[in-house]
Amino acid sequence: MISLSDLRKVYRTRGDREVVALDGIDLHVPRGEVHGIVGESGAGKSTLIRCLTALEEPSSGTVAIDGVTLTGLGERELRRQRRRIGMVFQHVNLLDARTAAQNVAYPLRVAGVSRAERDVRVAELLQLVGLGDRGDSYPSQLSGGQKQRVGIARALAAEPAVLLCDEPTSALDSDTTRQILRLIRELRDRLGLTVLIITHEMSVVREVCDSVTLLDRGKVAQTGPIAEVAGEHGSRLARSLVPLPPEPGVAGRTTLELAFGGGTPAHRVLAAVAALGEDVDVASGTIETLAGTRVGRLRITVPAAAVASSTARLRAEGVHVEEVAP
Repeated sequence: MISLSDLRKVYRTRGDREVVALDGIDLHVPRGEVHGIVGESGAGKSTLIRCLTALEEPSSGTVAIDGVTLTGLGERELRRQRRRIGMVFQHVNLLDARTAAQNVAYPLRVAGVSRAERDVRVAELLQLVGLGDRGDSYPSQLSGGQKQRVGIARALAAEPAVLLCDEPTSALDSDTTRQILRLIRELRDRLGLTVLIITHEMSVVREVCDSVTLLDRGKVAQTGPIAEVAGEHGSRLARSLVPLPPEPGVAGRTTLELAFGGGTPAHRVLAAVAALGEDVDVASGTIETLAGTRVGRLRITVPAAAVASSTARLRAEGVHVEEVAP
């Protein structure tokens, strides 16, 4: 559904210096999947979205939506293809002087849809996002979550095949975030949407995404289905998807980090730890269920003199082990 091939975007500064924002991005998001794009500030996330919506022309490479290559299209055809992409923004950007219904109707009005058709479509969309009774409310009368629901309804007005969400929950509290993410998944299931979420919050990825890509300085550092990525023990995404609480170091003891999931079941890890004997202490641990797969990380401490033997015994049982730097 969404295909990026060797996508590259280079900007030139006033001093004629090249700044590479995207450097050979290859990415394929299948139809009906919720895919997360994560990365630190400056990783290229915003540039990627602008290239996906053809607001920026790539320096090279191609962007295709449902088999249609956007790069190189004429302005008229590009406008038509853009209607197949709905955008949900971090700050919603509703028109304050218009009601919720009028905000949802706006893109339909611009597209030349008749008043009667607009009214029917707007009523359907507001009902779909759980705001069937708030069509006459102005943005100032809505909560943050309700405003985002209006933004989602507006993004769906032209019946897009793809929904691009740029930090859709970063301005919301945790309860409202879960509600919005649940709504996005429900809409994906009901409408058959393909969803791309740009976010810096790994909790969003854990909650709603089927797959994820980590961008680092304009390149794909890691990508894949959630359960598969979480099973790449020791990787940046695996550590972020299954975070551990901090714990104080203990003098004379060394911390070892163990991981399970991705072919290593939890019971095997726990049995291997128990077999090390009474000198082992559990420092911290966490378990997550991602895309239906249980994955986790466990930190144990052992006497400094027993690090080598403990590590060897655990690895012999197929357990992923890393020594944690003090």
